[in-house]
Amino acid sequence: MSDFLLPDIGEGIVECEVVKWLVSEGDTIAEDQPVAEVTTDKALVEIPAPEAGRVTRLYVREGETARVHAPLFAIESVDERARSDAGARSNHDSRSDHDARPPEPIAATPEDEAPQPPGPEAGETEPAASKDFILPDLGEGIVECEVVAWRVEEGDEIAEDQPVVEVSTDKAVMEITAPEAGRLVRRYCQLDEVARVHSPLFAYVPQASGSTDECSDTDAMATGTVPRETHAEPHPAPAHRVDSGAESRSAARSARDDAGRRRIPASPAVRRRVRELGVRLEEIPGSGKDGRVLKEDVLAFRQQQEKQEQRPRQAEAADHRLTTAADAASSGERVEPLRGVRAVMARRMSEAASTIPHFAYGDEFDVTELLALRERLKGDFEARDERLTLMPLLMKALALAVMEFPLLNCRLNAAADAIHYQDGCHVGMAVDSANGLLVPNVKHVERLSLREVASEVERLTRAARDGRVEPADLKGGTISISNIGVLGGTHAMPIINAPEVAIVALGRVQRLPRFDAEGRVVARSIMTVTWSGDHRVLDGGTMARFCNRWKGYLEAPETMLADLR
Repeated sequence: MSDFLLPDIGEGIVECEVVKWLVSEGDTIAEDQPVAEVTTDKALVEIPAPEAGRVTRLYVREGETARVHAPLFAIESVDERARSDAGARSNHDSRSDHDARPPEPIAATPEDEAPQPPGPEAGETEPAASKDFILPDLGEGIVECEVVAWRVEEGDEIAEDQPVVEVSTDKAVMEITAPEAGRLVRRYCQLDEVARVHSPLFAYVPQASGSTDECSDTDAMATGTVPRETHAEPHPAPAHRVDSGAESRSAARSARDDAGRRRIPASPAVRRRVRELGVRLEEIPGSGKDGRVLKEDVLAFRQQQEKQEQRPRQAEAADHRLTTAADAASSGERVEPLRGVRAVMARRMSEAASTIPHFAYGDEFDVTELLALRERLKGDFEARDERLTLMPLLMKALALAVMEFPLLNCRLNAAADAIHYQDGCHVGMAVDSANGLLVPNVKHVERLSLREVASEVERLTRAARDGRVEPADLKGGTISISNIGVLGGTHAMPIINAPEVAIVALGRVQRLPRFDAEGRVVARSIMTVTWSGDHRVLDGGTMARFCNRWKGYLEAPETMLADLR
């Protein structure tokens, strides 16, 4: 049986919500069969089975959050199941043969009295004594880090909370400490390599396991024989430790004082939080596996202390909350938590609005000739059962203009000290889906024909509205379009879709009076455009020149022919 770890499901995505399980525990599944539906901050994604087998356990319930690189479900493969069935039949046959034959007397042989070297089974038990240290969460949104320096070598003894390795995230350099005393046996990442959150960072043998093994080896060498009890019960020490661990959880402080070396299970981040809050770890009841103290336990314990210290104020606050809840109930107010795409949209839009210095630039385009071109091409598209809207024409002209002004197609790194120019124009389009705002993008618009762009626009729009857009279609955008005109809007101030540096809002097309070259008033089709730019990268002059180039292509679409590729 093996655990299926939730894989990477999108750039920067560290968790998702399980919307629906498509199988139940005990079900037989085929390779690539959809097992679960999860929703990320961008889309609804199906998780397929990695191989054929039987689902033995579902670790996350519907509506709960699953972490990337954490177990999602357990599966017993077809081969494992076949071996298990064969083993069961073999054991049954052996028992039948044994019952049929009379017991034979056991005669002592010289080999029984001679020292016995460890067999292959003994050698195979040693790796089981080691534990993998899983890299914990290092901060909100951080999914990986770089190994800067190892403080210990393979084979070194380590003490509890001893610094083992220094890692660097996009925010800080931090130390990773040993979870317990023991011996480091393997380093999974070398210097300057990238380590993933929730993946093994190093392996170690706990001190208790090492002491037990050493004692057994010493006894064996001293007596020159291997006790028969070792073959009958190969692991007595771990069973004893489990019992003592259960007793210590019922009386954490007294067991810690008596044992002296008994460790309360908790991650380095939790221990650091305990020190910051000034509370005692042994006083906190752990709700995790084997009494492990979790971050939630620390916060709950601290909140309980604050309640005891500030009971009058807490009572007053509780009365206020009850009054507010009663008022809301009487007024018919409905409270709905933000989930999925909407929750992440709220977070990302807040971050973009507060961290990116936006500036606006507006203009109006005369798209009379562009609409006439679309009417001439529409019949050819319909004959092939295809659909041509204004969006493919706008995208194609935008990509041509971007090739002349690559600064509009770049990205600013997180430290805001380097500009990354992209090798293609991947135009994103905001889609108002049932799950919230999605921005899939058409890749390499500069290379595609108008027919290919129209096909991609149609595919992505349908997928986004159905909530089935692929994660790859949501990644890698370089510039975005928000078409508010289809909803009747004329002007908008869009928020930049970070890490891009520009986004444009398109207003509805209106028939308005305008003066022609001879001074006569004529009816023209006018569309307003409003740009938002990142002022750390762009300035008003660059935006104006770029927008004029785009405007020229749209007002005289035949000029695009000279630059089409």
